[in-house]
Amino acid sequence: MVRFAAVTWGMVALLALAMGLGGLWAALALLYITVFTWFMDKLAAMAAPDHPGAEFPAGDGLAISLGLVHFPLLFGGVWTIGAGALPALDKLLIFFALSLFLGQVSNSNAHELIHRAPRAMRRLGMAVYASVLYGHHASAHVRVHHVHAATDRDPNSARIGEHFYAFAARAWRGELVEGFRAESRLRRGKGLHPYVGYGLASLLALAAAWALAGLAGVAVLLALSAYAQMQLLLSDYVQHYGLRRGLIDPDRWEPVGPQHSWNSPHGFSSALMLNAPRHSDHHAHPSRPYPGLDLDRAVMPMLPHSLPVMAVLALVPPLWRRVMDKRAARWAQPAELR
Repeated sequence: MVRFAAVTWGMVALLALAMGLGGLWAALALLYITVFTWFMDKLAAMAAPDHPGAEFPAGDGLAISLGLVHFPLLFGGVWTIGAGALPALDKLLIFFALSLFLGQVSNSNAHELIHRAPRAMRRLGMAVYASVLYGHHASAHVRVHHVHAATDRDPNSARIGEHFYAFAARAWRGELVEGFRAESRLRRGKGLHPYVGYGLASLLALAAAWALAGLAGVAVLLALSAYAQMQLLLSDYVQHYGLRRGLIDPDRWEPVGPQHSWNSPHGFSSALMLNAPRHSDHHAHPSRPYPGLDLDRAVMPMLPHSLPVMAVLALVPPLWRRVMDKRAARWAQPAELR
């Protein structure tokens, strides 16, 4: 837990210093989540054990603390960038550093929270998503993605040959619609529909941005949210690209297995994203807390680079396909032929 706490709260501290002091701290915050993370991933000494063993109760405490600190960081950033007195360059550096934090750390943590059993933790995760205007993802991820992952019925599983930009448009619209349908079927008209809550929470976030920095604050929140949502979609794109479950019969897919998600063994970025790159084990055990997620390199598809690096490659479709299409096609073959 020391590794998870130090890596994530190190970024929190740098963002807070950047917003308060600007200057060197703004540059350091951006360098930390980009260049420094890339460098630390190269050090084998930072690699986490593949088989972590015991699950750590303190994991919930870290997840809750990161969920709570998300809001002062988000709206502190809205005020700093939209109405603060820092130089324009500092504001630009803070915007990109905060956007990457929202998309990689806060997103991964909210993802963890919506899978926890206590209702308060799930609602905290939903509030984090709604604050970046993406509340419906909390429904679509649990009700649709985890049911239909690695099939054509899941809007968040990219097909082989599909470039990121086409995927992003299809996935955002698809999870909005399919998440609504799944929640409606579950409730059958009873109780308050979760989408009402997501909409009200997003309006509250926009109102808070307006109160802090006027129209500029709303524009900053929209921009931060768009960047964070793109990061989330990049994660989904990379972690399921080209992998498909087989049909057992016309109406039934094979169970989700370790071969249906891409994984990354890189220790520092995995700590920053609360083991989200250990994606196969998460799909096999959605309720397993992040410190206990396992990694078996023999049976789980491995990405050639860390998840953040692969997300950058995905922005250049020809380069992405050159790196990933053969790997995805190999995992489509029976195990004995790979």
